[in-house]
Amino acid sequence: MGTEASEVKHVPATIYPVLFALSFSHLLNDTIQSLIPAIYPLVKDTFLLSFSQIGIITLVFQLSSSLLQPLVGMITDSRPYPYALPVGMGFSLGGLVMLAVAPSYQWVLVAVAFVGAGSSVFHPEASRMAYVASGGRRGFAQSLFQVGGNAGSAIGPLLAAMLIAPFGRFNVIWFSFAALTAIVILYRIGKWYKPKSIRNYILRKNNKVKTVVQQSLPRRTVVISILVLLVLIFSKYFYFASLTSYYTFYLMHKFGVSVQQSQIYLFVFLFAVAAGTMIGGPVGDRIGRKYVIWLSILGASPFALALPYANLFWTVVLSFIIGVVIASAFSAILVYAQELLPGNVGLVSGLFFGFAFGMGGVGSAVLGRLADSAGIDYVYRLCSFLPLIGIVAALLPNLAKRSR
Repeated sequence: MGTEASEVKHVPATIYPVLFALSFSHLLNDTIQSLIPAIYPLVKDTFLLSFSQIGIITLVFQLSSSLLQPLVGMITDSRPYPYALPVGMGFSLGGLVMLAVAPSYQWVLVAVAFVGAGSSVFHPEASRMAYVASGGRRGFAQSLFQVGGNAGSAIGPLLAAMLIAPFGRFNVIWFSFAALTAIVILYRIGKWYKPKSIRNYILRKNNKVKTVVQQSLPRRTVVISILVLLVLIFSKYFYFASLTSYYTFYLMHKFGVSVQQSQIYLFVFLFAVAAGTMIGGPVGDRIGRKYVIWLSILGASPFALALPYANLFWTVVLSFIIGVVIASAFSAILVYAQELLPGNVGLVSGLFFGFAFGMGGVGSAVLGRLADSAGIDYVYRLCSFLPLIGIVAALLPNLAKRSR
């Protein structure tokens, strides 16, 4: 199907050990990432920071972990860097050590920038390797890769609550072992990937590979399709920001639940997101990614519209359904975009991961301001309309037949 797809033809079957190793590495990477917001109270008290300064920490982290990703993907598309992943994880390791011993607010900013830079290398390159190891089951491979990240994002705050909050910020240093473990795993994956990346580079240099999808679709159609996918990412991650960042506050405000109860309900939602992520890819492999994209975002709209008016029981049930349905979209969106631009798998992965992270960060900031001015209930009523944007998926061409 293209540069990367021709590479898959050399693989007789899905390479499960590589996919599981990538998924576990994703778990470790996102566990490290999730520590940053989890230790905000400690950092705030240590350096006597304002909420605006906390917001700058988030901004620096989000910018370093999102804006660099398309650049990293573009560079690695043009030339193979099989050991980029362990090098990137080395940046995260350095950031963790700096975060544990940072003597000032300025050093905290440098530390989170290092962790963000490591993440910006990890996501596009690891996604490319999942593509290569998929054996043609690209949706399944991306879902398995993604579910590791979701698990890491869920367990990171729990580990921080047990190991860091009671004992102090220096205990962040213990998570260096997670980074070191990831470096070892990613180095082994790099050894597996090295001959494949070099062969792929030679094929590209000799212009021996044809990109079937690009030949069969007009350039204008490809551009419009990419823009539609980015709009869908916007609607998904802005809506998700209302749940991941403010769900506990919403439950405590509206239903008077305790902090502990709200955390349990948040974990239920995050579990649903992990389940949905694992479902979306394989279903897209079977029935076509366009239909998964359409149904997963637009299909969540009835439940999202009902959520602000439900009681506590139905709020939990609806949020679980929304998590499963809407989370199934990202793997399908990413693989669909890779099939639109098969010779630019790294660029596409970096663009979509970076845009998703960016929209999540911007969404949290915008909705936080809105909650301060208009109330958390208004935020949930307004955000309930976002999944309706999924109707634009009708503009996407059907790649199922072309891919076959």
